[in-house]
Amino acid sequence: MNHSDNSAFAALFRDACLKCFGQGLERPLSETESKLFCNQVLDITGLSIGWKSVKNYSLFLISPSTAKEENPSIATLDTLARYVLGAPYTTEIKRKDNEGHFPYWFLYKERLIKSAQKPSASKRWVKGILVFAGGVIVIILLVIFLYHFQKNPTEYSDKFNAVDAQTLQANGWVIKDIDPAYWDKRAVTPGALSLYTLKGDNWPDPSNKPIIRNLLMRAVPYDCFTAEVHLSDFIPKQEWQQAGIILSEDSTLNSKSIRISIAYNDFFGGYTGSKEILVQAITSLGSGFGKPEEIAHAPILFMDSLVRHPALIRNLKNSALRIEKSGKKFRFLYSGGITANTAFKEITTQEFNMTPHYISIFAIRGFKDSTNTIPAHFTFFRIAESGCGQ
Repeated sequence: MNHSDNSAFAALFRDACLKCFGQGLERPLSETESKLFCNQVLDITGLSIGWKSVKNYSLFLISPSTAKEENPSIATLDTLARYVLGAPYTTEIKRKDNEGHFPYWFLYKERLIKSAQKPSASKRWVKGILVFAGGVIVIILLVIFLYHFQKNPTEYSDKFNAVDAQTLQANGWVIKDIDPAYWDKRAVTPGALSLYTLKGDNWPDPSNKPIIRNLLMRAVPYDCFTAEVHLSDFIPKQEWQQAGIILSEDSTLNSKSIRISIAYNDFFGGYTGSKEILVQAITSLGSGFGKPEEIAHAPILFMDSLVRHPALIRNLKNSALRIEKSGKKFRFLYSGGITANTAFKEITTQEFNMTPHYISIFAIRGFKDSTNTIPAHFTFFRIAESGCGQ
């Protein structure tokens, strides 16, 4: 490739990484991240790229002086451009028949060139006026921004009033391992994002590959924070139907993680116990580092009590989970009741040596084939920066 194409390729690959992982390319991609990248490109575009090539591209862009120079094919460049520009889904055969001239690569280059072009001399005076006016506006906005955030911590919240793919992506969400049939049902309840307890889990298990379908993930931009989700009418009734929050150190399901969820349990290791709906919190050091640890097991409702008092089910009308991180300390809370403003109650506080870089919301049923798929209606998400004082 010539210098111009090299520059365009570098910009394109970095844009693709930003879209996939929610943050820019700051270090070479691992094998797991490269495979995850290729799977998402395939899911969205219908076209494949080799994960080893992707890993080598990242090495070259991070260390161009020491890594082997890369020369991706025009087909690969077009595939990356289709992914970044949101082109319609296709296949290799369809592209060869209808778009063998690789239009999206050239479209991306054209847009990149236009964005870098300087204005003509006849328009510079206009630009000067606009720059001056823009500077005044920026100063005003900066003053407002600083005034506002002196009172309020930096935060992001989502009421899921719009759950189309474009809005979710614009709001910083990345969807992992899409199950098209159930992902298309995410808007069945107005004002909520409906995920479903599909077969899968992030529990380290040598007999099953960690996978969570329709996992909604975003980057965590804070060292210390408060994160919470609200659910409506989520009533798990079979093992291991559950929904909640996952914090993880990387964008895969193989890393160190913390999970809190509302779940159903009827397994007591051979002992007799009352079937229960509970809040469960689990820490994991990741694949290959031993078993996870259950750090919280707090029953919300016993099923035999529900038989005697059916009205108790109303306590699950509105549910919420919260995680507060301060340094190495993690505090877990739960709220549930008929009304949406029921107070949070602490479940447990634990120290765990982990720096979460990603937060996800999920619904699963473990790897149980006999368990039914039910919806989990997420009505609210919030993550807010907080102080790191112990």
